[in-house]
Amino acid sequence: MIQAVGLTSNPRKALPPAVDDVSFEARAGRVTVLLGASGAGKTTVLRLMLELQQGRGLTYFRGRPLHRIAHPSREVGVLLGDVPGHPSRTVRGHLRMLCAATGVPVRRADEVLEVVGLVSLRDERLGTLSRGMDRRLGLACALLADPHTLVLDAPADGLSSRENRWLHGMLRAHADQGGTVLTTTADPKEAARTADQVVTLKEGRLVADQDAADFARTRLRPRVAVRSPHAARLAALLTKEARTAHCSVEVVQEDGNRLSVYGSTCAHVGEAAFRHGILIHQLADETGDMGSSAVLTAAVGVMGAEAHVEASVTTDCTESDADADTDDSFDNPAEAEAATEVDSEGEVEDADATLPTPAPSPSLPSPRAADALSALPPPISVRSAPSPLRPLRYELRRAAGISTGFLTGAAVLVVSALTAVLLARVGHTPQARLLAAWPAQLPLPPAALGAGLLGALAFGDEFRHPALAADRGTVPRRLGMLTAKLVIAAFTALLLAFLAIGCNAEVLYLLYGREFAKVPGDWLALTASWFGLVVGCAWAGVLAAGVFRSTTAGLAAVLAVPVAVVPLVQAAAGNTSVRTAAGLSVRLREVLLVQWPFGGERYLSAAVRLVAQPVGWALALSLTTLLCAYLFTTLRSRVR
Repeated sequence: MIQAVGLTSNPRKALPPAVDDVSFEARAGRVTVLLGASGAGKTTVLRLMLELQQGRGLTYFRGRPLHRIAHPSREVGVLLGDVPGHPSRTVRGHLRMLCAATGVPVRRADEVLEVVGLVSLRDERLGTLSRGMDRRLGLACALLADPHTLVLDAPADGLSSRENRWLHGMLRAHADQGGTVLTTTADPKEAARTADQVVTLKEGRLVADQDAADFARTRLRPRVAVRSPHAARLAALLTKEARTAHCSVEVVQEDGNRLSVYGSTCAHVGEAAFRHGILIHQLADETGDMGSSAVLTAAVGVMGAEAHVEASVTTDCTESDADADTDDSFDNPAEAEAATEVDSEGEVEDADATLPTPAPSPSLPSPRAADALSALPPPISVRSAPSPLRPLRYELRRAAGISTGFLTGAAVLVVSALTAVLLARVGHTPQARLLAAWPAQLPLPPAALGAGLLGALAFGDEFRHPALAADRGTVPRRLGMLTAKLVIAAFTALLLAFLAIGCNAEVLYLLYGREFAKVPGDWLALTASWFGLVVGCAWAGVLAAGVFRSTTAGLAAVLAVPVAVVPLVQAAAGNTSVRTAAGLSVRLREVLLVQWPFGGERYLSAAVRLVAQPVGWALALSLTTLLCAYLFTTLRSRVR
């Protein structure tokens, strides 16, 4: 069950709030629909309930606010807008990635695909799906963790009638199993047809909270839809016959040649048109909407054949019929704002009716009782998306589910091999730089740049295509997620560095012989330096993209290390006050009185020498700064 109390959005400048003091209840086992025209505040209400937008109010999901639920995706399934996935990811791959994020078995992806009827499209890319298939995939994402509550924003928007019937059948089946369903729509007839409870919003305020039967009785009524090239003449004849027969008939002329006749039947309208020789193009029974935006204008009198009926014409023969008609119209909160009635003398009088205030549910606490210290409900803070329950598995499926990483790696290998060939042809290039394809004119070799780009994409795609935040919550910057990304980025960088050296050596051997492909004598130290450089660039890209929420910022941070940081480090190293790190391992052993096992001082000295180099020092300094910035932003978000 959902209980929403006093939901109010923050006003923008001088404008009133989009949602003002909305309270309602959606019970388990029932389909509840938020009804309202475009701009009525339906989506804002959902975002306030899900803590995706700042405001005030309380929302309980089975007695607990969302930020108090350990695993929100297992309690609430959400669909807001289109599926926020990478367009080149497959349908099945997208769901399998979300399975790792929500901590459910991977077989659940195939189960929900079968439920929503997307088994035949499981290998299709998200960017190629139609509107209807995208809605089905969004429902599959919402059902993935088998939640108790479904919160769907306009799920039937843009669907065909067949897909509409399927969707409403799915929602009804979920409610029949004891779940809670809350959806939004702008179509009153759809709400009456599919919902058990209808909550009507207008201009951000609650105007009615009714059962579907009461809503249909007070908001909808049957009518006869007529299309005729002589609509004005037919309206006048129907009005005249109704006055003569002392019947209450309302004729409303719509746009063009369309009439809506209330209080009559298709047979009566058809016979009247036949008797007077009026051509009819359409004659059908429909359900009319007495919406809050409708302004009914009554007029009296017999109109001529050429008269134009601009609004509703209501004729009543007895005073009791008129009173009954007026009472029915005022029962409808949407129609009570503007109505007119016809008195016995035939004069039109304004009916100053006010909208009824819905009685609050007795089980809901009042906003003042919920917050005794303040006259307003408590504030709503924006909730970040939950961290993946299996971050390493999630990151593996995220990185391997699209072709961007593979294409980037292939392009890096090709560019690296071509650069090595050009350097060998020019000559005068040290063997180490030749194998790494690192010209002295470039700040970094192609492999290091590619590793930095892949690292930046690891976090950049999270913000560009926030699949992890399917409910549009902010992407989490948690330590578990960061660790998984650093591990996968390091593995990818090591693989790319190894393949780059191997491809360069093989190409040089094929084109220029063994002399250009020979291994340097100090290959161990050079290999460690090479791997450290590539992995450091990848980590710099990951951290910078996580801090600045952009792939471009991550790649810029990688380039800033040799361009901006290295000159600063070289200038600092040139100062006489900076002492050398030679003999550091020996001094540590003397201080700690510990013998390094297995000749550990050699490895420590080698690591110190690597870091003491300008590039290594600059890279270590940059990584430390970015890591501190990432931790600071994470702690700040938690404090907020």
